[in-house]
Amino acid sequence: MTLTDTTPKARAAQLKVHQAMSGEQRLLLAFEMSVFARELAAAHIREQHPGWSEAEVSRGLIRIAFLPDLPPPPFR
Repeated sequence: MTLTDTTPKARAAQLKVHQAMSGEQRLLLAFEMSVFARELAAAHIREQHPGWSEAEVSRGLIRIAFLPDLPPPPFR
């Protein structure tokens, strides 16, 4: 069973819009959603670690993306 907060009617409308998009438009949408997700994650990291530099925030993003099981820096 797939967990979702989207109603079947909304999902059908979303699917119809996506099917009408060109491949380029769908790819651009995917890139935009990826950037948005990284921005949200970075904002969360900045909230948790207000003293961190942008380089440390970037390293935090990389750690979350590629090493999710690695403990955060204070615990290494």
